[in-house]
Amino acid sequence: MSALSQSALTKTTKLLATTAAAALLTLPALTTAGTTASAPAADNHAAHNGHHMTTTAENAPLIPRDALFGNPTRAAGQISPDGKMLSWLAPKDGVLNIWVTTRDKPNEGKVITTSTDRPIRQYFWAPDGKSIMYVQDKGGDENFLLYQIDLDTLEEKTVTPFENTRIQIVGASETIKDKVLLGVNNRNPQFHDVHMLDITTGELTLVYENNGYAGFMADDTLTLRMAMRQNAEGGTDYFNIENNEVSAEPFETTAMEDSLTTAPAGYTTDGSILYWLDSRGRNTAALFAQDTATGEKTLIAQDDKADLGGTIRDPKTGVVEAYSVNYLQNKWTAIDEELGAALNWLDGKLDGDFGISSRTDDDRTWIVWNDPLTAPSATYIYDRDAETLTPFYTSRPELEGMPLQPMHPREITSRDGLTLPSYLTLPVGSDSDGDGTPDEAVPMVLLVHGGPWARDSYGFNSIHQMLANRGYAVLSVNFRGSTGFGKDFLNAGNMEWGLKMHDDLIDATDWAINEGVALPDKVAIMGGSYGGYATLAGLTFTPDKFACGVDIVGPSNLETLLETIPPYWAPLVKMFHTRMGDPNTEEGLALLKAASPLYKADQIVKPLLIAQGANDPRVKQAESDQIVGAMKEAGIPVTYVLYPDEGHGFAKPSNNISFFAVAENFLSECIGGRSEPLGDVLAPSTAEIVEGAEHVKGLEDALGG
Repeated sequence: MSALSQSALTKTTKLLATTAAAALLTLPALTTAGTTASAPAADNHAAHNGHHMTTTAENAPLIPRDALFGNPTRAAGQISPDGKMLSWLAPKDGVLNIWVTTRDKPNEGKVITTSTDRPIRQYFWAPDGKSIMYVQDKGGDENFLLYQIDLDTLEEKTVTPFENTRIQIVGASETIKDKVLLGVNNRNPQFHDVHMLDITTGELTLVYENNGYAGFMADDTLTLRMAMRQNAEGGTDYFNIENNEVSAEPFETTAMEDSLTTAPAGYTTDGSILYWLDSRGRNTAALFAQDTATGEKTLIAQDDKADLGGTIRDPKTGVVEAYSVNYLQNKWTAIDEELGAALNWLDGKLDGDFGISSRTDDDRTWIVWNDPLTAPSATYIYDRDAETLTPFYTSRPELEGMPLQPMHPREITSRDGLTLPSYLTLPVGSDSDGDGTPDEAVPMVLLVHGGPWARDSYGFNSIHQMLANRGYAVLSVNFRGSTGFGKDFLNAGNMEWGLKMHDDLIDATDWAINEGVALPDKVAIMGGSYGGYATLAGLTFTPDKFACGVDIVGPSNLETLLETIPPYWAPLVKMFHTRMGDPNTEEGLALLKAASPLYKADQIVKPLLIAQGANDPRVKQAESDQIVGAMKEAGIPVTYVLYPDEGHGFAKPSNNISFFAVAENFLSECIGGRSEPLGDVLAPSTAEIVEGAEHVKGLEDALGG
């Protein structure tokens, strides 16, 4: 059983205030494609997949790309703070917009936003419940601005009408409902000044002019309590703030090795306790409660194999009621007896994983999502007092009855003895006894996650499902440097780009071959962001290992990658240098160059597909342009797809669908799986085939050439 509770406001805060360290090469648009579950899924119930065993890959229905990567019917359901209204995202003229209705009419609704180009993907109820707010960028540039819709008048206004600005939500309050603290970097792109937003009037009042700190934390009174900045070692210093003055010396500090596994997790409503996820003096991050008056810390929970992850907090008091640990699967433990009883009740009603995506102020009504893994995710309205679970919507009803495949957690041992938590999905009908090993070896796609300071998790994954449906095993590996498994595993990836991090991927591939999962001459490597880098590394550093590669917005030159990071990541650049290589030193620069696939582009001998967003602020278009140019100069064929209106990943469904159409036909020609014909899939997209249409089955015909 598993559950998750985060308010939409908290989730949006995390999206906008993510540290550069955790966000460098993640891929938000692709990692969530096709699923609306907001947390990793847990146990899959065998009853869902027993009927697949009589089906073979050859006669299984071909799951349409649109069903996996197109717009969901509904997504991101929430309930208003007072429990009277429901909201969700759904298409309006093909673009995701925000819809609302009264609680008693969940099947009705009216659209309240007018986005006609990019989908709205993150929104939240204002604390007073009188308006809904959302964040949106332009063309994937990640300059997120804040917008507000008054629910009485349906008037929409831009709260932060600035150019080249990325807002952060610094704090919201349980007791002050008409104000929110915002970070705005319109004065200096490197630093976010803190402003108080009056939600009623829209007025922004400067609270703190910031000239040196990477982030802030406030308490429930919307008083700034903490500032944080990187120290010279690449760790983080935490400073108390009193009367808007930052203390001269930090009250807590981390070394570089703890910088990604230690962080404050918020204050209780009365400000008396500060929670920490803390790995200092230990390997895995444990949950601590710190008395803010005395500084004394109390251990609440710990786990030997994985870091403590999420918490469920009492919405009134802010006290932790439950915590999660995500090793191979996400598991929750309740501290509060009443909350535990509610989670147990839900566990008895729902198959697979579930979680809480929205709660009323009185905490008596929850919006609960359910991920059965081999059936489309569904969302319910849970009345805790009446003990009723009312269907709200199914996100992708078109997946009902489709041959969705279970995901198998696996532990793979690296050549130097590390355990690599991994996830394997097999083609339909390939595993007659259901033991997670195919009856005979099949073509395989090694799907590499972004980050690299991120992780793969258990649960519905649209890319896994598409590839398995097309006849491939799909293996996702948490290589060293991945997060969630303790700081020793994370720090084992330091200075190992293209070295031991790549060895882990090779070891996992060899495991799959030796276990009879994968055909040795039919393994493709594919990934986005860092996974795109890993693809380029795979085809340059180990050119005979993979049959082909698919690189989505991956960097080809680590030196130029670090030269072009967004300005608001500059306060954290030391962390990149200590984990990747410092280009300001001779040794560091040599390490970065040695790990850069660009300099070995002439070693590529296998087919390569590259996809790039022109507005990507993290991995600039030049990263793809330069390796395509080097390959052309060396006379090596490459296919290059460019999206002029996208950034780090592809937000528009028409673009996402067109990319996966090209990718599945590329893979089909390379390692022999099935594919849905391209047809006219390119027409609604903005895809520009810059190079190599002739190397993808049907692509020239789709272009009319």
